[in-house]
Amino acid sequence: MGRTSGVQSTPLSPTADGSVAHSLASLLEFSARYHQDRPALLAADRPALSHMQLWKHVSTTVRELNRLGVGRGDRVVMVLPQGVDLALTFLAVAAGATAVPLNPASSGTELASLFHDLQPRALILPAGEASEARRVAGDLGVPVLDLTPGSEPGRLPQLTGTGSHLNGANGFADGGDVALVLYTSGTTARPKRVPLTHANLLASLQAIGATLRLGPDDRCLNVMPLFHIHGLMACLLASLGAGGSTVCTEAFDPDRFLGNLDQWRPSWYSAVPTIHQAILARTENDSGSTIVNSLRLIRSSSAALPPPVMARLEAVFGVPVIESYGMTEASHQMASNPLPPHVRKPGSVGLAAGPEVAILGPAGELLSAGVRGEVGIRGPSVTRGYENLPAGAPDGFTEGWFRTGDQGYLDADGYLFLTGRLKELINRGGEKIAPREVDDVLLNFPGVAQAVTFAIPHPSLGEDIAAAVVPRPGVELNEAVLREFAFEHLPAFKIPSRILLVEKLPVGASGKIQRIGLAERLAKQLAVGYEAPASPSEERVAEVFAQVLEQSRIGRFDNFFSLGGDSLRAIRVLNRLQDSLGFNIPVLTLFRYPTPQLLAATLDRMRESEIDALAAELEKLSPDERDRLLRDLSVPVN
Repeated sequence: MGRTSGVQSTPLSPTADGSVAHSLASLLEFSARYHQDRPALLAADRPALSHMQLWKHVSTTVRELNRLGVGRGDRVVMVLPQGVDLALTFLAVAAGATAVPLNPASSGTELASLFHDLQPRALILPAGEASEARRVAGDLGVPVLDLTPGSEPGRLPQLTGTGSHLNGANGFADGGDVALVLYTSGTTARPKRVPLTHANLLASLQAIGATLRLGPDDRCLNVMPLFHIHGLMACLLASLGAGGSTVCTEAFDPDRFLGNLDQWRPSWYSAVPTIHQAILARTENDSGSTIVNSLRLIRSSSAALPPPVMARLEAVFGVPVIESYGMTEASHQMASNPLPPHVRKPGSVGLAAGPEVAILGPAGELLSAGVRGEVGIRGPSVTRGYENLPAGAPDGFTEGWFRTGDQGYLDADGYLFLTGRLKELINRGGEKIAPREVDDVLLNFPGVAQAVTFAIPHPSLGEDIAAAVVPRPGVELNEAVLREFAFEHLPAFKIPSRILLVEKLPVGASGKIQRIGLAERLAKQLAVGYEAPASPSEERVAEVFAQVLEQSRIGRFDNFFSLGGDSLRAIRVLNRLQDSLGFNIPVLTLFRYPTPQLLAATLDRMRESEIDALAAELEKLSPDERDRLLRDLSVPVN
C-alpha cells in the first residue's frame, strides 16, 4: 500500500456577511472590517498603511482599472521596482483582473517573448520611465498604464492611462478566476506559464499561516522579490491573511538587513538559502555589532537549505529555522517542518503542509515509506495545469497527482526528504548521483560558504561530476584539500573530478542557484590551459596519461578524468606506473589525485615511504644478504 501525507486545513475567516472568503478581495475586505487600523503594509519613508486603508485603495484601483478598460480575466503585466508600490499594485490588479508581475531586470528579448506568449491587456510601468518594457509594449501595441508612486505623505500610487472599451466583466474577481500568472524559473527547462486562481492562493496562504501560527501581531520583513511566488505568497499574502503586517523593502541588501531588524522589529522573515547565507556572511564579517533580535522564527524555502547553514542561523539569531518546500505550481508551500515543540528534522522539508503529498513510481503508483520516487501533490492550492504547453506535451498530471519533478521519499513519520531534481541527476557511466548529496558534504568543510555540484560532459561516461565552491570571506581553499575531504565522506564514484573555486554562484531572479547550465557558464574555468610538467616525476605521470588517453601531450594541471579517463583506463595507468616504480599503488590513488602535479607528489611520498621501509629491513641483514636481495628485487633507489 502506498503512502501519502497531508494536513486538514481550517476554514478561512468569514467575511462580514458570514460567508467564507472566496477571493483576495473578500479576504482583504474582511481584514479591513476586523483589523481596521492595525498596520498592513510598511515601508521606509512612508506612513504605515492599515488594513482598512489597504482595502479602500484596492477598491478604488479596481474601479480605475475598469474605467481604463481592464476587468476580470484580463492579463495585466507589471514591470515595477521592488517595494510597497509593487505590493499595492499587485493586490489591486489581482483583486479585479489577473496580475502578471515580471522581473524588471528582464531583457527586451525576454519581454518580447513573454508578451507574445501572454497577449496582455495592459502593461503597468513607473510613470515617466523610459525602459525596454515600454519600448517592447510600443512595438507590440500593448497599452501602457503609468503608475505614479505615492511619494507624498499619505498619498498612494495612482494609475493613469487612456481609457478603452472594457471587454471583460467589471468589479471584483471570483474564486474560480485566475488571480496570478507566473512563469516557472526555467532552471531545468523552458519556462512554463502557471495560472493560479483565487481559490489556489487562499488555500496556500491559509496553510502557510497555520504552519507558522501567524496572527495579527506578526510582522514579516520581506526580503524576497514580489515577482516570485515565495515573496507574494509567504511574505505578503500569508501575513495579510492572518491580519498581520509586512515590511516592503526594496531590493535585498545584506548590509541593510540588521538595520531593518532594528528599525522594524519583525517577528519573522522568509528567504531562499542564498539570501540566508548572505545574511550570515554579513553578521560574521561584523561580529562586533549588536543584533537587535525580535524574531520568533526564520523560514527557508524555494531551494534546499544545507544543514550547516541552518545550524549557523539558529546559533546567530537564537530562533528556530523552519525549512519548507514550495513551488509555483502549488501556489508555493507544499510541505514544512513544524514549529517547536514538534519535531524538526534537519535535511527534511517536513510534513505535508497544504496539498496532499505522495511518492510516485514511474507509472504513477504510490510507493511505500522509505522508497525513493517522484514527489506528487494534489489539493486545492495546486494549479489546474500549464497554459503554454506544446501540443502533445505531458501536462504533469498522473491519476490526479501533479508530478513535481523532484525525487525523494517519505519516512515512517511522514516527513519528506528530497534527494534532488530528476532532471539534475548526474548519470556517471550508469551511476545516478544526486548533486545535493555532494553539495552537503562540501558545505560541511570549514570555510565553505556555498557549494553546488553539476554535470559536465564526459567522452566515455556520458557525464562526469564537477562542483563550484565559494569560500567564506578571508578563507583560502584549494581543490586538493576539498577533494581529500570529499573522499572521507563519499564513495569514489561520487567525488567531483573538478572542484572550482569561484567568487559567487549564478542565481536566478528569485535567488535560486542555477545548477542546470552551470557547466556552460563556467566553461572558461573548466578549460585548463596547458602548463608543462615541472619535475621528472610529473613528466613520468604525464607521459603515462598521454599513452593511455592517446593524447599528444598532457599538462601538469590536466585532469585525467576530464580528458576522458574512466575506471578502466585508471587501472591501466596505475599498472604502468607500478611497473615503472616497483611498488603497489592503491586503486583509489588516481581518483584522489587526478592530475600529474597531484599524483606525482603523492607517488614521490609513497616511494620515499617504500624506500624507508626497505632500508629498515636491509639494516637487519648481513652485507652479503643485502647485496643479493637488492640484485633480485632490482629496486630503483635513485
